[in-house]
Amino acid sequence: MKKTMILAVTAMLMTPVAAMAERDGATVYNTKCMACHMTGAAGAPIVGKADQWAPRAAKGIDALVATATSGINGMPPKGTCMDCTDGEMKAAIQHMLDNSK
Repeated sequence: MKKTMILAVTAMLMTPVAAMAERDGATVYNTKCMACHMTGAAGAPIVGKADQWAPRAAKGIDALVATATSGINGMPPKGTCMDCTDGEMKAAIQHMLDNSK
């Protein structure tokens, strides 16, 4: 009984850690960014169009993260990913850059 209780408490304590794991760039893109960056809505650069991403890539990833976090033109701060961490934002942007060469 004591072992069962210890295992149950340990499992409960570990759940929030697993729930808070950072999402990878593809996951964030597919769930938060795709709507605009697949269609070009509100002037968003379309993933896969190197000519639209090249000038942005030249600014560097840190500048792109800062711009995406604060918002630019038709994109509100963090786009539609209000719960994204800085790391998740960076991963999503890197995913878009990698798929737009």
